[in-house]
Amino acid sequence: MTDRQNNQANIQLMAAKQLGLLLALSKRQVFRLNSCGKIPAPFRIGGALRWRQSDIELWQSLNCPDRATFEARKGGAV
Repeated sequence: MTDRQNNQANIQLMAAKQLGLLLALSKRQVFRLNSCGKIPAPFRIGGALRWRQSDIELWQSLNCPDRATFEARKGGAV
């Protein structure tokens, strides 16, 4: 495997239900927070929304800012 393949294999993805369990929220609350821009932006695989675990961990370490603030800080942190 190349380094890129190793990095892609190590990316952990979370569905709304998994994210809800991590945040002690319901799946519906996760979707509401996403609609309001209160959590990091997900991406689509097929029709399903998925969140990167690393984004969620960074978001939590930054004290859960809104999406715009998170993206601005994420750009400077990485």
